[in-house]
Amino acid sequence: MSALQLEVVTPDKTIVSTPVVMAVCPGVDGEFGVLKDHISLLSALKIGALRYRTESNEEKYVFISGGFADVNNNVLTVLAESAEDAKDIDAARAEAAKRRAEERLASNSESVDRTRAEAALSRAITRLSLVRAH
Repeated sequence: MSALQLEVVTPDKTIVSTPVVMAVCPGVDGEFGVLKDHISLLSALKIGALRYRTESNEEKYVFISGGFADVNNNVLTVLAESAEDAKDIDAARAEAAKRRAEERLASNSESVDRTRAEAALSRAITRLSLVRAH
């Protein structure tokens, strides 16, 4: 294998399956990069952007809502709760999700699950930043 194989999968489908030169993942303890011949690794992922460089030198982005990354034998497998290619993100939907999460957090109601609302806000902000930047 001449490159690192990247596989990004969710419970529903495969988002990315392609050879790459490198990938940078949003680890819970900070971003980490993976190149060909990387040592075996298992890491938890947080909400964030996974970026990778293709063999044709294109930089691409994938939204990740958490999960795990496994590196083994020049294959980086990202098992994500949900993921979407940056080019497929619906900006209007992400903006609406951001507004809903902000409204929930601002309500100060005891019935609001603050942890869920904060996670929803983080997902929406990350999606919007990917749409705006790419």
